[in-house]
Amino acid sequence: MTSDRQDRDDEEEKRHATESAYNAAERINMEKKIGFVGLGEMGKWMALNVMQANFDLTVLDVNPDAVRFLTDQGAKSAISPAELAHQVGWIFLSLPNSAIVEEVVFGEKGLIQGAEPGQIIVDCGTTSYLPTLEFEKRLREQGVTFADAPISGMEARAKEGTLTAMVGADKVVFHQIRPVLDAMSNKVLHMGGVGSGQLTKLVNQLLFNISCAAIAEILPMAAKLGLDPEKVTEVVTSGTGRSFAAEFFAPLAIDGIFNKGYPLKHAYKDMISAAEISAHHRIPLPLVHACTTTYQMALAEGFGDEGKGAMIKVFEGILGTKFRKRQEGAL
Repeated sequence: MTSDRQDRDDEEEKRHATESAYNAAERINMEKKIGFVGLGEMGKWMALNVMQANFDLTVLDVNPDAVRFLTDQGAKSAISPAELAHQVGWIFLSLPNSAIVEEVVFGEKGLIQGAEPGQIIVDCGTTSYLPTLEFEKRLREQGVTFADAPISGMEARAKEGTLTAMVGADKVVFHQIRPVLDAMSNKVLHMGGVGSGQLTKLVNQLLFNISCAAIAEILPMAAKLGLDPEKVTEVVTSGTGRSFAAEFFAPLAIDGIFNKGYPLKHAYKDMISAAEISAHHRIPLPLVHACTTTYQMALAEGFGDEGKGAMIKVFEGILGTKFRKRQEGAL
């Protein structure tokens, strides 16, 4: 009897070991199965780079052409967030704002409907800090991990896979998801716990937005007082007053090009997020609020579909001047 019991115990131990090995293998297999939701001008390249790094990719977007771009190159597709969550281990989002993230995650047929405890959802979009904390709490209650990893860089860098990712996550989770982020980025920074990524991205965006508002206000003054816009552009893109905003937008402004970069009406979400944080934490942000006014003036003028460089047209209108290249023969 003792021998029979020992045999049964040995068999039971072997069965548990086999199940554990199978579950571990299945977990590793599922971790290689990546879902990607949001295939806009940034997301489609991010997703493509993930697939080219040998991850099994399933994609979802409201635009069928964007989905086809990926499926033509070997990705699978899902018909709903819930179906996608059921098919993959980890899910990466590249969506325009927190409201859409909430709908995709918690809405009817949302990710949460198909997700299982232990899955990881990573928000790579530039969304809002306070909602990020709320989403993490709601998902944690369901056993699902939420991390934020907003990226910095424009479409060209998304295509090259040279984005910067700022990650807010537990250290263990950060190391788990890093191989996927490495596929789309050449700089991946762990900023701290959940929300730290969005907060870092907001800091970066606010500095950029303030610079955009500053050149929009100052450069028309230079033109109004008779300075040559081309020569002023040379100075502000090489002197101590230079900034990425000046380097990117000033050369476009002198040629009258305002359709480059992220549309103002979408970028305005950063100013809303800053205002929420300022009010919630009682942090005075006078320059941010001044910048917000410039944004609002540009939106009121109907420039929402144009890039941030279009803010210059507000002050050109006020001053009755244009910051443009001079005609041949002009003084």
